Amino acid sequence: MTKEKKYKPIMFVGTGSDVGKSIINAGFCRIFKQDGLKPAPFKAQNMSLNSFPTADGLEIGRAQAVQAEACGINCRVEMNPVLLKPTGYMDSQIVLNGKPWANKSAKAYFNETDRDFLFNEAMKAFSKLEKAYNPIVVEGAGSISEVNLWEKDITNMRVALAKNAATYLIADIDKGGVFGSVYGSVLLLPDAERELIKGIIINKFRGDITLFEHGAKQLEKLCGIPVVGIIPHFRDIYIDDEDSVVVDKKRFEAVQGKTNIAVVLLPHMSNFTDFNYLEKLSEVNLFYAATPADLDAADIVILPGSKNTIADLLYLQKQGMTGAVKMAHKKGKAVYGICGGYQMMGEWISDPDHVESTIDKIPGLGILPVITTLSKEKITEQCTFEFQNLLKGKGYEIHMGETSCKKPKPLCYINGKKPDGYYLDAKTWGTYIHGILDNTEIVKRMLEEAGGGVNSTFDFQEFKQQQYDKLADLIRENVDLNYIYKSMEFDGAS
Repeated sequence: MTKEKKYKPIMFVGTGSDVGKSIINAGFCRIFKQDGLKPAPFKAQNMSLNSFPTADGLEIGRAQAVQAEACGINCRVEMNPVLLKPTGYMDSQIVLNGKPWANKSAKAYFNETDRDFLFNEAMKAFSKLEKAYNPIVVEGAGSISEVNLWEKDITNMRVALAKNAATYLIADIDKGGVFGSVYGSVLLLPDAERELIKGIIINKFRGDITLFEHGAKQLEKLCGIPVVGIIPHFRDIYIDDEDSVVVDKKRFEAVQGKTNIAVVLLPHMSNFTDFNYLEKLSEVNLFYAATPADLDAADIVILPGSKNTIADLLYLQKQGMTGAVKMAHKKGKAVYGICGGYQMMGEWISDPDHVESTIDKIPGLGILPVITTLSKEKITEQCTFEFQNLLKGKGYEIHMGETSCKKPKPLCYINGKKPDGYYLDAKTWGTYIHGILDNTEIVKRMLEEAGGGVNSTFDFQEFKQQQYDKLADLIRENVDLNYIYKSMEFDGAS
């Protein structure tokens, strides 16, 4: 029996944030799977409001769950041991090894937290992964050239050094300044770290790639590092994005001739991937509503999840959106709430332990006869459920708090027994289940109640697998894979 060839970890770091590291990481995860290997993703520290529960009820960043899906494996907490979930402009909940660990300001996190402890926890997780998978596909965070943060680093070049990873620098040429950002990033690195950078990948190139061939040679000469790939800017491949920064690229207006679904825009909106399936339906126009006037043309209004329900509810009040949502409901429009949005639809939200704020109690929209009490305990679990005792589906829960009422009318039953949500009528309900709108039959019923429908036989799960393959094909066509595989070999490896 031939012994499986062992590879070094491969790591993708960036000249800055939002250069496409997460997507490229997912693409390489798929390539290694296609080539018969057993890859797994890893990111020591992630900052995101978009998270996902593992099968054993632990919480990680959504990007690593997506990358695991590209690998064809179940996600594990070791893939993202440290997760920062912003709760305000300067504050975050720190999730360590899948469980809430502390709430800290950015200043306290960087200046007062034991970085060696967090790094050691991350490396323990990495060691568990590498015993089961080969290669480990590592993602960095932000920019590697932020010299003021190097001493606090637990996720970029410190990981690369610890694991002798074949490291690739990703640069977004679409932003401009690619020569300065790449050259500066490389030049600032200490010698030991610079030696780990095996290649440069230019991402999001528009137009004829051959026009940049001379530029690539100039960049190689400047940095002394080969440009191993130039990946085109694409709009026809859909991979779940890491964070709600992508909302800026979404629709913000209604369209005639379609069922218009307005998602109420929240400052701390979480799990925006709840709406990815709806965006792919040709009969639907999903847009994000920021003002009361935006709701006028909506057929369906959805209040999404929130990492800080009380702060977001106060924000909606100031914007006049709470009155607009209640008016939409009064006019007979469908109004649905998911997680934090469900909590907002109730009569009251109380926070006796000050989990989210210093406010003890705040009135909700009063659309549903429920009250919510926030708590320190977080529920994180994947689930199956029955929707109105008729339709079966899959989803997941991530929330802190319990919602109750005097006369329960559950929308769903989770895992065959636990009641979830509240069903007022076909056009008015709330639920704690994220991913509920990934289930085709439930979406069809929702759209029919709003006067629309779905005629297509669109299979969302099959679609996602096709997208991973398309992404892998694009990278194969535009990156020197032979060079990359060679760089991942151990010295003397056969």
